[in-house]
Amino acid sequence: MTDVNPKGNLGPIIGIVSHPSDGASGRLNDDSHVSYIAASYVKFVESAGARVIPLIYNEPPEILQTKLNLINGVLFTGGWAKKGLYTEVVEAIFKHVLKRNDAGDHFPLFAICLGFELLTMIISKDDKILERFSGSHHASTLQLMKNISIEGTMFQRFSADLLGKLSTDRLVMHHHKYGISPERFQGNINLRNFFKILTTSTDKDNKVYVSTVQSHRYPVTAVQWHPEKNAFEWGLSMIPHSDDAVQVAQHFANFFVSEARKSLNRPPLRRVLDNLIYNYNPTYCGKVGRGYDEVYIFTENFARI
Repeated sequence: MTDVNPKGNLGPIIGIVSHPSDGASGRLNDDSHVSYIAASYVKFVESAGARVIPLIYNEPPEILQTKLNLINGVLFTGGWAKKGLYTEVVEAIFKHVLKRNDAGDHFPLFAICLGFELLTMIISKDDKILERFSGSHHASTLQLMKNISIEGTMFQRFSADLLGKLSTDRLVMHHHKYGISPERFQGNINLRNFFKILTTSTDKDNKVYVSTVQSHRYPVTAVQWHPEKNAFEWGLSMIPHSDDAVQVAQHFANFFVSEARKSLNRPPLRRVLDNLIYNYNPTYCGKVGRGYDEVYIFTENFARI
């Protein structure tokens, strides 16, 4: 381990958890062991100065643990899987995040869409807590909660002008069928004690749901929307691509990576290089997929599922 730079980690490494399937409903690879990471998530963290190590959800536990020891933060992606090995691995990694922080390492987690939903289920200890919403292919506003300080949150770097536009302009992309209302969220003591609600949004039927939360104690943030899409995805017509929308996404990426820079972990460079996502090639799937432009596909035939 190298000496800790007093100015912070200048080379943060983010672990992104892969998701079951090929990202294109089997059009690219229909093997039951395949998993993927949309390239937009990789570009999202790279745009803020971090590199990525893929955490392939069905790889052997010892390999996954080795990779967790090489990183400075974790990102949970969107997707559909809410049961089985994938959710078990997500929960185990979440517990690892808490353990690392409790041990004194500032180790952030950023959860997007499905990641938000899984954290809601895990923390609430209720796998039935989510509600149905009409949030697919939907651009919306973010309504900041009243009397919430943005200091120390992902909104702290926003200009007053951009903060104002969040509540009036459709600057964020939603693509989900499930979520949780503020009332149900606050009604669960575990969720209420772990997270504070930062924003809400409305679906196509004007039903209100929680859209951004941040932990009271840990560097854990979760969003029901997709910041990675604004600058890096073009497959869905409702994705906002305005200058303001891209700024929103960039601020979130910058905040997440700035949190990872606080991590004390300095793994050996050779081991990092051996595990970076640069060892894989992205696959263009804009012509055959359903919303993704590029995906990293992991075809290792691990025997865990």
